[in-house]
Order: sequence, then C-alpha cells, then structure tokens
Amino acid sequence: MNSAIKVISLAAILGITTGCATQTRLLTPGAVDEPVTMGLSASDFEQAAAESIQSMLGSGAVDRHDGKKNIMVVSTVLNDTMQRIDTDQLVKKIRVELLRSGKVMTTTAIGLNGAEDKMTAAYGELSQSRKVDRSTLVTQKLTAPNMSLSGKILQRNNRVDSSRQLVEYYFQLTLTDLGNGLAVWEGETPIRKLGSAKGTAW
Repeated sequence: MNSAIKVISLAAILGITTGCATQTRLLTPGAVDEPVTMGLSASDFEQAAAESIQSMLGSGAVDRHDGKKNIMVVSTVLNDTMQRIDTDQLVKKIRVELLRSGKVMTTTAIGLNGAEDKMTAAYGELSQSRKVDRSTLVTQKLTAPNMSLSGKILQRNNRVDSSRQLVEYYFQLTLTDLGNGLAVWEGETPIRKLGSAKGTAW
C-alpha cells in the first residue's frame, strides 16, 4: 500500500470515529435535552432553592421595618440521602438570592464549626504581630446573627412494579429567630422521579 492510500485510509477511519463519538455539549439548567438522572442533579438544586426563596420572601419572614437587614447564620443542613452530595450547593444558591433581595446578609465569621472565612479569626491576631503596621488595622467588631437556617435533604425509594421505581427527595428547610428560638418560616420542596427499578438512585 503506497503512502497516498495510507493517508486516505487513515482519514476515513478518523472520519468514521469522529462521526460516531458522542459530542460534548454545554447544557443550561432546565434545558429540554438535559440528561435526566434518578439521582439529584443541578436542576434539582436550582428548583429547590428557587421555590424556597420564593416561599421565604413571600411569607414576610425576613421583612423588617427598622431599616436594618437580618443577619443569618447557616446551621446544619443534613444529607439524609443515599448519595454523597454537598449540601452547600443548595445553601449557596439560597444565600445568593437572599443577599440580592436586600433583606438578609449571611455572617461568615460565626458558625457551629467556627468561622466559614478563617481570615476573620486570623485578622484578630494581627494586632499581636510586630510585622503589621497597627495604624492600618480596623477595629474588629463582629455582627451577631439574629436568624439561623437549618434543614435536611431526605430520600425515599418506592418500587412501583417489577420494572419501575419511584424515588422521592424532600428538601426541608427552617428559618429560626435566634431571639426567641421560634421558627418563623419552614418550607419543603418535593422532587419525584420515576425510572427503571434496575438503575441505582445514587
């Protein structure tokens, strides 16, 4: 086989391979052609966060009449599903939208496991360092939260028949007034998926 034939043959093989290969696509959340999975997807978190924010803001639970903003701390959001998921994926979306609403800010200096932003504690120690010009330091006075967000993500599997199963997810959230310990808002977003009983749900 001469060189020209070899080149043509190689080009044909590459063309066939490229044509048969699955092309990578960038999908937008909620797109019609977005892959559907029995597990939790980005769209599921988008939906749960959107419904929670709409319910929370609509309830008036975060409205204040003194011109001040609520300061929220994120408590524990438990993952009670069969999957290894990061609950921050849900919480972060909620925090962003609450901040955009102009009614709620989230403290990153106070939390059950210490400060989310470790620089807060480190900054307080700078005054003890001889390497730092103390005249450039600002007085650190942390703002205490008046609200706490906690919750849980649940999963329940139910076999419909010999070939199908129903997987239900429940995004449960509670907003607590730290001044009196009362829940001022609670929400639950259910997401149900019907699929093959042979597939896994995690």
